[in-house]
Amino acid sequence: MAGDSDKSRLDDAARAGWLYFIAGHTQDEIARMLQVSRASAQRLVSLCLAERLITFRLEHPIASCMALAAQLKERFALVHCEVVPTDPAAPTGSAGIAERCANLLETTLRAETPVIIALGTGRAVRAAVERVSPVDRPEHQIVSLVGNILADGSASFFDTVGRLADRTGARHYPMPLPFLMGSEDERDRMVRLDAIAKVKGVADKADLKLIGIGQMDQKAQMHVDGFVTRDELTEMMRLGAIGEITGWAYDASGKVIEGGTNRRLTSIPPDVPARAMTIAAALGPAKIPAIRAALTGRLINGLITDEATARAILA
Repeated sequence: MAGDSDKSRLDDAARAGWLYFIAGHTQDEIARMLQVSRASAQRLVSLCLAERLITFRLEHPIASCMALAAQLKERFALVHCEVVPTDPAAPTGSAGIAERCANLLETTLRAETPVIIALGTGRAVRAAVERVSPVDRPEHQIVSLVGNILADGSASFFDTVGRLADRTGARHYPMPLPFLMGSEDERDRMVRLDAIAKVKGVADKADLKLIGIGQMDQKAQMHVDGFVTRDELTEMMRLGAIGEITGWAYDASGKVIEGGTNRRLTSIPPDVPARAMTIAAALGPAKIPAIRAALTGRLINGLITDEATARAILA
């Protein structure tokens, strides 16, 4: 019993440490969230440091998070899964999953043999790249999976390939195309261009693909961020779209939709089932149906999410 008590104490210390050092909460806020006194919260944070549960990254795998990750891996035959604590004050905040994605990127970049990392767009992926420590890796390659030009001709704010290349010295391959072309025929002509075909060839050999998942509803990020119009979004919803990865919309069974904006999309199509390690970073109630569908359709073979999302997916 004493062992169980000690383990529970370390779990609480790890949670307090995560809330303090990763999520950025004060000790008063942590005390309210964990329903303990401020003095207890302070002792838990101190214990977290004393036991080296956290250095610059969370090193103590919280038991419930580990259990959820194991269940997700087993149910959906995943090659990689991480579950981080949910921040009670910001249940849709991406700080936790961004930190774990950054860790995954850094681990991959430490390889001495050349590796290829392919990146999608989105807030979590960008936040992860911003957390990667600078390292000199000119032998590696970074490639974009998504066209980085919006409908109005401006560059996407969430383009991450150049930023990661700046931090690593790696050779990088952006996708210098509009996210959507005016017609299917125009899209087909553009993606056959030699320069674009070479980018696709690099992406096809990626060792790691890190992407986001977007919901397809009235608050879809694709529309909010200017990639598609309201009419285009509405059309995809009528066709049964429930989620999207790198712009490719899919239905509740995880099947990529054949019509709508998918006919004009320049993003590199997903492999079905995913062949390379394809990790999605996503969380939040609005994204649960989209995440579940992507897992069911085997569009991804890895997931980084939070406790609340993981529980809802498994429910």
